[in-house]
Amino acid sequence: QVQLVESGGGLAQPGGSLRLSCVASGDIFRFNVMGWYRQAPGKERELVASVSKSGIINYYGNVTGRFTISRDDVRNAIYLQMNNLKPDDTAIYYCNVLSPWALRLDWGQGTQVAVSS
Repeated sequence: QVQLVESGGGLAQPGGSLRLSCVASGDIFRFNVMGWYRQAPGKERELVASVSKSGIINYYGNVTGRFTISRDDVRNAIYLQMNNLKPDDTAIYYCNVLSPWALRLDWGQGTQVAVSS
């Protein structure tokens, strides 16, 4: 089956930027909506942003205006540009299919983002 590999995380200072990538081992054109999730220490995994095949985008929580989600169905990838990072953005970030739900994939390893001075 299709597998997802997240990358691009690392250590950033408050106000800094990181660009996350999620590359699939197969076609993602069948996945109408894909999204980025994150799980902070001691917290449950939460949805951060989503993007549909037609370009409909939604953001959640306090990431609006700071994060930008995008997808490239040719490269079979989605991305998350994170600007003006805050300490509470610290989390492990994951990508997955949101719709169709039946095509939701196993969680990958995620990529760690740490925001600290």
